[in-house]
Amino acid sequence: MKKLLLAAIFVSLFISARCTDTLSVCSPNGNICVKIWLQKNLVYKVYHKGNLIIAPSLMDMLLSNGKNFSVNNSIKSTSLKRTAQQIISPVPEKRKIIQDVYNELSIQFKQPYKILFRVYDDGVAYRFVTQFKDSITIQKEVAEFHFPGSPAAFFPGIHKRDDADIFHTSFEEQYPLRKLDSIAPDEMAYTPVLVVPATNPKIAITESDLDDYPGMFLNGSNGAVLKGVLAKYPLEEKLTEGGYPQALVTKRADYIAKTKGSRSFPWRVLIIAEEDKQLPSNDIVYRLAAPSKIGDASWIKPGKSTDEWTININLFNVNFKTGINTASYKYYIDFAKRFGFTRIMMDAGWSDNLDLFKINPDINMDSIIQYAHEKGIKINMWTLAYTLDRQLDSALDRFNKWGVDFIMTDFIDRDDQKTVNFYARIAKACADHKIMIMYHGAYPQKGFNRTYPNNITREGVQGSEYNMWSNKTTPPHDVTLPYTRMLAGSLDYEPLVFNNTTQKQFRNIEGMVMTQGTRSHQLAMFAVYDNPMQIFGGNPSQAWLEPAFTELMGSLPTTWDETNIIDGKAGEYIVTARQKGADWYIGSMTDWSARDINLKFDFIAEGNYKATICKDGVNAERYAADYILADTMVKKNDTIQFHLAPGGGFFVRLVKQ
Repeated sequence: MKKLLLAAIFVSLFISARCTDTLSVCSPNGNICVKIWLQKNLVYKVYHKGNLIIAPSLMDMLLSNGKNFSVNNSIKSTSLKRTAQQIISPVPEKRKIIQDVYNELSIQFKQPYKILFRVYDDGVAYRFVTQFKDSITIQKEVAEFHFPGSPAAFFPGIHKRDDADIFHTSFEEQYPLRKLDSIAPDEMAYTPVLVVPATNPKIAITESDLDDYPGMFLNGSNGAVLKGVLAKYPLEEKLTEGGYPQALVTKRADYIAKTKGSRSFPWRVLIIAEEDKQLPSNDIVYRLAAPSKIGDASWIKPGKSTDEWTININLFNVNFKTGINTASYKYYIDFAKRFGFTRIMMDAGWSDNLDLFKINPDINMDSIIQYAHEKGIKINMWTLAYTLDRQLDSALDRFNKWGVDFIMTDFIDRDDQKTVNFYARIAKACADHKIMIMYHGAYPQKGFNRTYPNNITREGVQGSEYNMWSNKTTPPHDVTLPYTRMLAGSLDYEPLVFNNTTQKQFRNIEGMVMTQGTRSHQLAMFAVYDNPMQIFGGNPSQAWLEPAFTELMGSLPTTWDETNIIDGKAGEYIVTARQKGADWYIGSMTDWSARDINLKFDFIAEGNYKATICKDGVNAERYAADYILADTMVKKNDTIQFHLAPGGGFFVRLVKQ
């Protein structure tokens, strides 16, 4: 019956495409349908179960010759195809086997370009594909998103820097929920933006397969419309002063990109979710991205690392002077070995920020590298993006000599065309040297991690380090990220600070960093947040004092066979279950509201499991570091009730017996 229904849908679509000016394509299950037509402009709208969710919206490009794609144009031909395939992820953030099933409508125009619309059961995407013989200059892209009614949106509005234009951003804003008509035309956010209509489905706007082209931001309109805006190409730059110099654009062109005339442009993506819990496990952005360009990826090794940046190497109970020195890094290596971590980070300060070959005199790299090798621990190295770019080949050769297979590069803070190309150039060079890379001060991956799997994770998130100087990183922020930022790729939050506080107790103290919310809330992040290279940002001297808890943290995987969001609501709470082999790992976090959650183990296989549980202690509402760590046995369909304190959480590790 389903096959007959599908055949009927395809016949209907084919007739529609041939006989009218309005073209249609629906998702494989028929719930999502898109209509596209050409009048004075290229227009589309989207329906979900017969209800309009995207009102007529424009899509277009303006070339340097002043011609819009939609002007003096007509539809030449159309074609429709169904694809049902599997993608095997070499670095599985959410799942190892990704089902890639969609219907695609291709519209060829009289002018030398076409538009592709892909419709999945969980979203819609479109892209331009140009077929010009010569290179082209694009002055502007039109990407509008009109919504019926008066929706709200989780809108990460950019706070403009004093020393640069608004397109310079670290992509580390909060996601406040705002009425769409309250967002002015001069307010701008990066994507993803999650739109919340009065009734579901929710709709997230983002992009995928960003290549040789600037990233898309969104402007408000004082109405129910969001409009895409892209940074102009940088013509002139200046280098900032200080310890972490970066190039700021001082003059921009009147165009956004000069590029090949025959190419595909980024996908404009609408993620559609009937229930909030469908969002964090959605992998449509990965599906839409270009396949890997690096060949064999078996050398890429996800894992867990330490990092000393947030705590400023403020170690204690040691017999040496702590700081950026050989003894401190050997201490980190010992910690990693003891508690199951695979690597440590050597963050900013191991070398001169402007010269990767000018090593801090307090550091003996040969001694550290040899000690790490003896312990079976890998070393990660921080770099400044400006310096790495200048010293790229020689620096990567040096990292290879040291056995370093993972680097971070930092302080990029842009996504114009020139900067997007920097990401690809660095990732390719690293892949040629079999080195993994993490970008900080960076836009979300947007599928880049499929194209370059060695870009194992990115920052682009307001995470633990913000506790050093602000009170912004709160439990409500933490439980918004899985439904917003995480839709565009993994994120380097660097959780598990051991000084946990209530909202009233929180303070910013250098070297004694605190987090708002409970200890169990922090631990749950290792299961809730996608990140194949999870980094422990807390103080190992504190962790040594709680060995059972730290052993649990160290035992956790970072890649997953499957991800199942059991329950949740954006900005309020989440319950995430991850499968690795026969075992399961469940993490839950809440906002400042205490809540009770009944966790039913109906998603596990038959048989007995040893459950290691970390949950909020009876006094966690007043003393947020209070937790209970206990073992029990569970089997399929058992239920455990958890009480989450304000800002609380729980974590469960299930090991099949």
